Amino acid sequence: MSKKLNIGLFGFGVVGQGLCDIIKTKNLNLEIVKIAIKDINKQRSLPAHLFTTERDELLDNPDINTIVELINDTDAAFEIVSRALSSGKNVVSASKKMIALYLSELIELQHKHGTSLLYEGAVCGSIPIIRNLEEYYDNELLHSISGIFNGSSNYILSKGFNENMDYDTALKQAQELGFAETDPTSDVGGFDAKYKLVIAAAHAYGVIVQPDEVFNLGIQNLSAHDLQYAREKNLKIKLVPVAKELDDRHVALFVLPKFVNEKEFLYNVEYEYNGVIVQAAFADQQFFFGKGAGGHPTGSAVLSDIAALRYDYQYEYKKAKERANLKFTNDIELNIYVRYEYESLVEALNFTHIHERYYSGSYKFVIGKINLQNLIDNQHLIENNKAFVAFADQLAGVNLAPEVKHAAEAY
Repeated sequence: MSKKLNIGLFGFGVVGQGLCDIIKTKNLNLEIVKIAIKDINKQRSLPAHLFTTERDELLDNPDINTIVELINDTDAAFEIVSRALSSGKNVVSASKKMIALYLSELIELQHKHGTSLLYEGAVCGSIPIIRNLEEYYDNELLHSISGIFNGSSNYILSKGFNENMDYDTALKQAQELGFAETDPTSDVGGFDAKYKLVIAAAHAYGVIVQPDEVFNLGIQNLSAHDLQYAREKNLKIKLVPVAKELDDRHVALFVLPKFVNEKEFLYNVEYEYNGVIVQAAFADQQFFFGKGAGGHPTGSAVLSDIAALRYDYQYEYKKAKERANLKFTNDIELNIYVRYEYESLVEALNFTHIHERYYSGSYKFVIGKINLQNLIDNQHLIENNKAFVAFADQLAGVNLAPEVKHAAEAY
């Protein structure tokens, strides 16, 4: 029999309201006792006595045994979650940045106090990827995890490719629909996808990496030239985070735009939808698809975690215990497309092999092989020169020397 959960909810935004909508339709032996919010005067869809602006009313209440944290403030979220875990309360969180930044500390707190932190809703909305990595793939060798982890950037790319909408108009529309924040940097810059990738990699490989060590380059510099080039090659552009095991000692993580062809799963993942591809040694390639954002999709993932806590479920972090020798590295060679303006950028990137170069008026690009560390070292130069960089295995994998082709196919 499941135990009764008395919930203290932090945040009543889109996901918090979505969660409450879903709970109303279920009979799950749980009760929301109190909800902490910032503005007590704002009109709410639930009775006023449920709301408070005092976090201690939830954290210090002995009758509340479960905290659900759904706020946007990273530092405040960590304080809330760490205090709850330390005081014997189990926690469900959807704060991907907070979890990615403090994952080591959060794991240690769970072990020290015998509490559980679940965060399925933090990674790809309604897609149950964390639980699958924990349970289904717990004894599986995973070659790679990749996909579309951010619905906002994917919405913008879909609008540009499918409807010829320019970047600024597509971004504004995404903001109006609530898919992108007023400051869209985290979404379009690949930061949001990176936080999710760091969390997923911890469960896939047992490697816990600080986000600032992981390279991410977004779609801010995308131009009509890049989209037209993709169309001419029968390709689409997607923002793709990747975690890849290089050998039995090293795993690489990075986020880059990527050219994808019509045979790839990600080709048909459009607008606010997410998709995750798991490449496994024995299960082979598997694909997860679903909405990556929104109150009800993400709320459903949060509720799944809450329901699991009724039976004392917790992450075991099995891969971290079993594969302590696996280390993170940026030493990987990639085939990339760079649309640029100044030759000095190409010189600085120090390509080890150039497959193709093109010059025509204001449109110049180069396709070739480069070490990821060179991209990292020149990231500011890339951004300042408004250059667009994309992984280009679909373009550079043809008529290359065997060793170059192998490097391209490693993604």
